[in-house]
Amino acid sequence: MAVGTKKIAPGKLLDMYKTMVRIRRFEDSIHIRFLQGTLPGTVHLYQGEEAVAVGTCAHLRTEDAVASTHRPHGHAIAKGVSLRSIMAELYGKETGCCKGKGGSMHVGDASVNMLPAIAIVGGGLTIATGCGLAFKFQKQGNVAVSFFGDGATNEGDFHEALNMAAIWNLPVVYVCENNLYGASTHLKLVCKLENLADRASSYGMPSAICDGNDLLDVYETVGKAVERARNGGGPTLIECKTYRIGGHSRSDANAYRDKEEEKIWLARDPLVIAQGKLKAMGVMTDEDIARIDEDAAREVQDAFEYAESSPLPAPEECFTHLWAS
Repeated sequence: MAVGTKKIAPGKLLDMYKTMVRIRRFEDSIHIRFLQGTLPGTVHLYQGEEAVAVGTCAHLRTEDAVASTHRPHGHAIAKGVSLRSIMAELYGKETGCCKGKGGSMHVGDASVNMLPAIAIVGGGLTIATGCGLAFKFQKQGNVAVSFFGDGATNEGDFHEALNMAAIWNLPVVYVCENNLYGASTHLKLVCKLENLADRASSYGMPSAICDGNDLLDVYETVGKAVERARNGGGPTLIECKTYRIGGHSRSDANAYRDKEEEKIWLARDPLVIAQGKLKAMGVMTDEDIARIDEDAAREVQDAFEYAESSPLPAPEECFTHLWAS
């Protein structure tokens, strides 16, 4: 199956769609549990942005590193962290991917190089840059990816990270998930640029813009950047134009968003776009879509049961994994 100038095996396309569905069903279920009051803490959900995580991580090897944000579940699932361990982490259980010590905004798994997510806006940019520096020294062809939102491009870390990566020619791909809002503030109120990708020119770094709701567009665009980084060509800034379905967090009712804007964007659901394209390519049928959705629902239910039946950490666990006693 051809996407741009690249050919993708039908099985690969199907696997990417399955991962998108798994993310969506996971997040939808988390939303319900949060509203029921059975989930501790708060959550920042990823519905509507699945194509970015999946289209990006589909190019990554286990050895490649991902630095995520306060909205990390989709990135973690796309990188290969199990639904069971993420769910257990959200419930604060010892079987969680971070032993119940991180929660929703800090999920991660070293076994697949999904770095524990960072809730500080822009905090992952410099971490990914550091990974890129290490990868350059190691000369093993590994790549670091930093996911961040539009709001992070106004943080000092963004500018420092991109400048360092550019002058040192590091194997880093910076993926901006531009969903138009930094929490409740529209991008136009804090930035005069039409395209955030233009900021890359300040550092002599190439950039690209893609439709963040189109899996195949993300896959092709990010693929070129990953290949470039892996082959010693240095970093790239990619702007994925997308839109979150829900609010900034689960306590956000979205009252600040223009309803006509919401209508236009929500009609471009990335799952629906992927379904249409893959059906047209002969990769899957309506029966396949229904089966994939059912399989994902079962996996999410299994993850909930696993999390609920897992033990809480012992009190003495407060004193483990510390830098000093």
